[in-house]
Formats: sequence, structure tokens, C-alpha cells
Amino acid sequence: MTRLTMVFYRFSEWVTRFAYVNLLWVVFTLLGLVIFGITPATAGMFAVIRKWLTGEHDVPVFKTFWEVYRKDFLKLNALGLILAFIGYFIYIEFSILRTQTHIAYYIASFGVIAQMILYFVVLIYFFPIFVHFNLKFFDYLKWPFLIGFIHPIMTIFLAIVTNVLLYILYVTIPAIIFFFGGSIVAYILTWGASKTFSFYEKIEKREA
Repeated sequence: MTRLTMVFYRFSEWVTRFAYVNLLWVVFTLLGLVIFGITPATAGMFAVIRKWLTGEHDVPVFKTFWEVYRKDFLKLNALGLILAFIGYFIYIEFSILRTQTHIAYYIASFGVIAQMILYFVVLIYFFPIFVHFNLKFFDYLKWPFLIGFIHPIMTIFLAIVTNVLLYILYVTIPAIIFFFGGSIVAYILTWGASKTFSFYEKIEKREA
């Protein structure tokens, strides 16, 4: 087998892997009627990608995905509902304020924008932290906030890269988002978040 053939083979193999885990994410999100499937399915996808990033390239994809989806289904849905409620509350606040013209409402809108930023920081780190650490229930909401703001450069980098990538795919080849969008974003977020984890692993062991 020539070097070029080997490179093409490895590339095709990884394309297939990313497409497969993305398909599992879509299918199991739909099986959970979206509302109850999106959070555990996303965690399952992140769990698989975390294994890949730690060198376990031959990890059984479906088994790893299904284990997280099944085992943490209730916990992930509870956390997901909390995040959804917070997001909805922020959205309602913003919707009300943007219809007002008084200066007081205009000033208050900056507070809502700050809440939005905090919310998206939590979303960036939530799943990488969930599949990496074994924490108490509310620590899964606290740690993303803390890590995101202790490492602002990484947070900004991840936010920019994922949004720019999705925008480029959307305006060029939108179909790629369906087949690879979720898994590619999960890979970038897991890779970036994992760069901050070494210090917090010591904290987790101390509190265990």
C-alpha cells in the first residue's frame, strides 16, 4: 500500500467515523422526541469523541454512545431542562426589553446581553465537562462557568472557531452540517476544553 493510499484510507476511515457518530446523535435525539433526546444524545457523542482524543481510536462507538445515553438519561434531561429554562428566561427578557424605548430598558439590555454571554460560555464547556468528570449534580453547571472565565482566551477561540466553521459550511455546503456538523463541533469543543482540564482533575480527586 502506497503512502498516498494509506493517507486516503485513514482519511476515509475518519470521515466514516464522524458521520457515524453524527448519525447516532441525530437518530437518538429523534428517538427521545428531541426534547428528551437531545441532551443525552449530545453527551453520548461527546463521550465517543473524548475517547478518540485520548487515543482510543478503536473504541466501540455504539456501545460507548449507548452507555452514556442510557445510564445518564435522567440526569442529563434534568440538567438539560434547567439549561433550557434559563435560556428561555433570558430570551423572554431580551424580547421584552428590545420592544421598549425608555433609556432604563436600554441600559438593562446590557445586563441581559451579559447573561447571554454567560449562558453560552456554560454551553461551550458543559458536555466536555460532563463526559470527563464525575461531579455533583449542580457542579456540572458551576464548573463550565468557572472554567470558561478562568480561561477566556480558549473560550473566545472555541466560540469563534465553531461559529465561523458552521457559518462557512452553511453558506457553502449546508448538507455537510447534517452529516458532520454536530460531530465536528463536538470534536473542536472537546479538544479545546480538554486543554484546561489537568488542573481541575486534581481538584476532582481531592473532592472525591
